[in-house]
Amino acid sequence: MSRTYNVIDSDGHVLEPVDLWQRYIDPAYRDQAPRYFVDERGKEMMWFVGRAFPGFDGIGSAGAIDVVRGGADSVKDMKYADGRKGGFDPHARIADLDLDGIDAVFLYPTMGLWMGAIEDPKLSAACVRAYNRWLADFCKPYPDRLFGVAMLPMQSVEAAIEEMRYARRELGMRSGFVRPNRYNNRQLDDRAYDPLWAEAQELDFAIGIHEGLGGNPAIGADRFQNRGAKHIVSHTMEMMLASLCVIWGGVCERFPRLRFAFLEAGGGWMPAWLDRMDRHFSDSHLFYPEIKMKPSDYFRRQCWVSFEPVEASVQFAADFLGPEHILWATDYPHPDGFFPGAPKQIAERLRPEIRHAVMAQSALSFYRP
Repeated sequence: MSRTYNVIDSDGHVLEPVDLWQRYIDPAYRDQAPRYFVDERGKEMMWFVGRAFPGFDGIGSAGAIDVVRGGADSVKDMKYADGRKGGFDPHARIADLDLDGIDAVFLYPTMGLWMGAIEDPKLSAACVRAYNRWLADFCKPYPDRLFGVAMLPMQSVEAAIEEMRYARRELGMRSGFVRPNRYNNRQLDDRAYDPLWAEAQELDFAIGIHEGLGGNPAIGADRFQNRGAKHIVSHTMEMMLASLCVIWGGVCERFPRLRFAFLEAGGGWMPAWLDRMDRHFSDSHLFYPEIKMKPSDYFRRQCWVSFEPVEASVQFAADFLGPEHILWATDYPHPDGFFPGAPKQIAERLRPEIRHAVMAQSALSFYRP
């Protein structure tokens, strides 16, 4: 890589065109593909698998990162197409990266986060392939600054392996993402996934674990009506369970070269969570884990966690976990994201001697672009 990287956003998002799946999907699945519509309330939605997504206020404010500061009234009638242009257009995205002093970004979906709701493995694989092909085209003009993170169709282990190979060998992607939620009633430590993790390890393909409100059932979300409460609960608690699966559940033990990142759930909980795992490992004569090292040692060997720029605990976590395992993210262009000024926000919370490790080197070590 000829470019010097000093500031890397480990988890940004795209805003998919509403006709993406009609344009990119295998024609055999076009009639079943996600499609755009406006409901009786005037809310913009996507329709697939017999129901509307996202199921609350629509997609209109998905790109409202620079609008939402005006309050709820500023976004309630917003249209999806009026979202931040850098979500839709790679050239506009580069301009915004330059505005914020960001050298590169790793890109995750918006509407694509709901693809876990598709139960049919073949339809799921077709929708995922369409998204990944489109994402590769989005990134193509700036291959050293825009890095696509492939979607994997977890409804079928065989299809997920096939898509991983395609993304790596045909599209040049070096990482993929999964939701932390259950697919087919399986957790991430289910042995059925071992062939997938083995292939990821063989391909040197990093796995980002990324939650999204909607699509997959999320723990605790059914206990609250308020959308903010659902978001607080689902993202962090699903990620806690996912990290428990891959560490305590033995995935890291079985695949010691496989890299995992826990994204968009904050990071301040991770030191305490690893402490709790370590405590149970020390009493393993009671709890019989299928692991051979302390959970915190597995984390330091092959895991990363992403912080939001406003988290006060980032310096403590860097001391506890190692700054080379701390990522940070803007969540651009989502309304709960941070723009402009995210790099400055996170850097101000770090001691100067570890800033480069957190701001850039950690992402390079995880993603290996």
